[in-house]
Amino acid sequence: MKSSIVHVLLTGGIGSRLWPLSRKSQPKQYLELFNGESLFEKTIIRNRNFADRLLVVGNVDNCHLSKNILENKNIAYVNIVESTPRNTAAAIAFAAFAVDSEDVLLVTPSDHIIENEEAYEVALKEAIDKAEQGYIVTFGVQPTKPETGYGYIEFKNDTVLSFREKPNAVTAKQFIATGNFLWNSGMFCFKAGVFLEELQKYQPDVYEKAKLVWDNNKEGNLDLDLSLNIPSISVDYAVMERSKKIKVVPAAFEWSDLGSFESVYDYLLSTGEIVDANGNMTIGCGLPTHFLGLKNVIFVHTPTANLILQKEHSQDVKDIYNQLEKEESKLLD
Repeated sequence: MKSSIVHVLLTGGIGSRLWPLSRKSQPKQYLELFNGESLFEKTIIRNRNFADRLLVVGNVDNCHLSKNILENKNIAYVNIVESTPRNTAAAIAFAAFAVDSEDVLLVTPSDHIIENEEAYEVALKEAIDKAEQGYIVTFGVQPTKPETGYGYIEFKNDTVLSFREKPNAVTAKQFIATGNFLWNSGMFCFKAGVFLEELQKYQPDVYEKAKLVWDNNKEGNLDLDLSLNIPSISVDYAVMERSKKIKVVPAAFEWSDLGSFESVYDYLLSTGEIVDANGNMTIGCGLPTHFLGLKNVIFVHTPTANLILQKEHSQDVKDIYNQLEKEESKLLD
């Protein structure tokens, strides 16, 4: 019997490196920066033809944003609303508890951009085939540069040799030079039952406490007090780096998590966004803006805050976000 394919859409990210565009009230996946569409919409449309059902795992702060888009587009979905963030291991466990154990889950973030639909389709079909054989599949993207903002997967054929944290510039160059490293896309494919078996084996505390929360859900809404007992652990640490059932699909599609203004800059440039002769760009500003004596500078405008940064320092925006968070600034809302 052919497995039912369930697209599990994770929507919990804040996009702190895209402040001040991305705020708690409007995280980056809901920003209509891409020809009037959001990354959330693009992700749903991209996977709609492959999936039999859509399951959205969100939280109390953003579930209304998802609901507005999905209802406006008249898209049917199953809603899971976390009362507090407990990281990706628990979020995916809730989705797995919500479906049949033989269902194949295609788990994707809601804030990534993917180009080359044909290559994406090839990768997806290969991943689903491996998942139906009982493997837990991760998607690795062929790197185009020594990026320090992504984790990496060391691989041989479809076997994962190791997962690596975000490297420094020297290590990233070494990864690229060896030719057997892929960017870790954070996308997965597996049978719900297989994932839960591995989670129970390697992280029983997360499994048991997430199951208790799910068993007490009310129409997909999860209890806060019970949820706070779940250890906050990523799916990489909980399962991917420990299971013996992992396979990787080395994918040829173009991919970015658009996690920094440098990656947004590169994407907008590829779609025809105007920069001046020195590579300077404005984002969110409709007024004529001129740069003097500056190169590769991004000017980000919002009604309540501006950000001016050297493109190469995009990863450091998170430091500003963290400082504002310590100050409990309303500029994050």
